[in-house]
Amino acid sequence: MFVLIAGGGRTGAQLATFLVSQRHHVRLIEHRPDILAHIHRELPTEVVFHGNATDPDVLERAGAPEAQVLAACMRGDADNLALCFVARTRHRIPRTIATINNPRNAWLFDKRFHVDVAINQAEILASLVEQEMSLGEMMTLLKLRKGQYALVEEQVHPRAQAVGRTLRDLPLPSECALAAIIRSGQLLIPRPDLVLQPADEVLAVVHASQAAHLAALLGRPA
Repeated sequence: MFVLIAGGGRTGAQLATFLVSQRHHVRLIEHRPDILAHIHRELPTEVVFHGNATDPDVLERAGAPEAQVLAACMRGDADNLALCFVARTRHRIPRTIATINNPRNAWLFDKRFHVDVAINQAEILASLVEQEMSLGEMMTLLKLRKGQYALVEEQVHPRAQAVGRTLRDLPLPSECALAAIIRSGQLLIPRPDLVLQPADEVLAVVHASQAAHLAALLGRPA
C-alpha cells in the first residue's frame, strides 16, 4: 500500500516509521529545516520528500496520483482540510485521514472536505475515560467497524447477575454475541444450556452502545 503523509511532526514521523516497519510504500512530505533534520535520522532517505504539502505541484511530484491513502498530519487544521479536498478532487486518492489540532474545528472534518477519517485526540481521550468509568473490569481487546463494535473480555464476578444462569436465560444486549467461555483454562463453546460460574472468562462481541449493559450483567453488582 502506498501511503502519502503530509507533515513530519511527531504524529507524521511516528506513523511513517510504523508503516515502513510493516513494509508499506511510504512518502512523507515536509519543508521545515529543523523537522527535516530530525526525521532524516529516523527514516530512510527515499521516504522523505522535501516540500510544502499545501503546494499542489509538490503533492503531485511526491506521488499523489499513485497514492492509495493520504494522511494529513500538518499543524494547521485548514491545511489538513485543504489537503484532503485536493487529494480527492484532483488526485483521486481513495482514502483520506486527517488529524484535528483544535477540537473546536472538529465539525468541519467530514465528507464536505472529503475527510474519510478524522482523528480528534481530545475526543478519543474523553471516550476512553468514559469507557473506563462505565465498563468496570471489562477489557476491550479489539475494536471493530471503526469502533462501532468491540471484542471484550470479562471475568464473571461471584455476585454477578449472570452467576448460576444458563446462557439462554441471560438478558443479553440485542447486539451482543458470546464468542467463548474460558473456565479453569479450558475453552467452552457458549451453548444455550451452559451455566455461568464465578471466575468464568467471557469473550463477546458487542455494540459500543451496549457494552455497559453487558458489563453490568457479568461484573460486580452496583
